[in-house]
Amino acid sequence: MLTSLPLVHLLIMAAAAASLFCFFMAKWIPGRRGRIVFPLISAGCCLGMILVGRIQYQHWPVQHMLVLYSFAWTGLTIGLFPARKLMHEYATEVNAGVKREKYDVPARYQVAAISSVIIGSFLGITLS
Repeated sequence: MLTSLPLVHLLIMAAAAASLFCFFMAKWIPGRRGRIVFPLISAGCCLGMILVGRIQYQHWPVQHMLVLYSFAWTGLTIGLFPARKLMHEYATEVNAGVKREKYDVPARYQVAAISSVIIGSFLGITLS
């Protein structure tokens, strides 16, 4: 369904999902490095998904992988929303030079992130 859109629209959809992710991650995790690293990670994951789709047995086309990337990346952003204060706290501690032996992340935050990525991926597969 969504794969019938022109490739330019799918690229815009993927860029919007990546921009949303980068904006919120830069807001939740303060520091200059995040503004450089998160767009690179987003672009690398998009290219990686396209390459993995191409080497699969069924050869998923670029359109399918862009739809899947957009929905999964948006799901990741939504899933990390509950942990935003904890990520901000840990990032400010690291930027201040405080080192902990272990950074505890409650299970509810992990479940939220994992389940939202899975739901987003299923929506992406269904709508493509």
